[in-house]
Amino acid sequence: MGSQLDLRLVALTLLLGATLCLPLAADSDVGFLRVTPQQVQFGTDAAGGPQQAILFGDPAKPGLYVVRIRFPPGTHSNPHYHSQDRHVTVIKGTWWMGVGKQLDFHTAVPLSAGSYAFHPARAVHWDGASDEEAIVQIIGTGPVETVQLSAPGEPTGYWPAPERR
Repeated sequence: MGSQLDLRLVALTLLLGATLCLPLAADSDVGFLRVTPQQVQFGTDAAGGPQQAILFGDPAKPGLYVVRIRFPPGTHSNPHYHSQDRHVTVIKGTWWMGVGKQLDFHTAVPLSAGSYAFHPARAVHWDGASDEEAIVQIIGTGPVETVQLSAPGEPTGYWPAPERR
C-alpha cells in the first residue's frame, strides 16, 4: 500500500510540475513565424501578371512550403500543371479556376475569399482574376515543378479585360 501511495505521489508531482511548465513553453517565440498582410512582399512581374510571395519554406527544395500569389485585375495563368499536389485557399477577392488544356473564362469557376481548392499533381489547370485583385495562398510539398503548356506570358484563350472604373 505504501509503494502505491509513493508512486501516486511521484506521478502527481510530475503532472503538477509539467502543468506548471506549460505556460513557460507557450510564451516562447522560438520557432514561431508571424506575417501580417502588410508584411507580405510580392515579387514583381514585368509583364504585369501574377506575383508570388514565399511565406514559408521553398517550393524548389524538399519540404513543406507556403506561398501567396497575387493576381492583379484581368491577369491569369495559362494552362499548366504542377509535379506535386497543391492546396489553395482564396485569401482576397474572387479567383477564377478552370481545368483542361483550353483556357476559356466562360468555363472557369469563381471562388470567393475563404474558398478552398485542391490541385492534384499533373492535373492541367489555369486561373486568374477578373475585374478585381485576387490573392490565393498555396500549400504544398517541394520540390515542385510547374510545367507550362504554352510559352510563358503568351496569352491563350479568352479572358475578359478588367472593367475601368
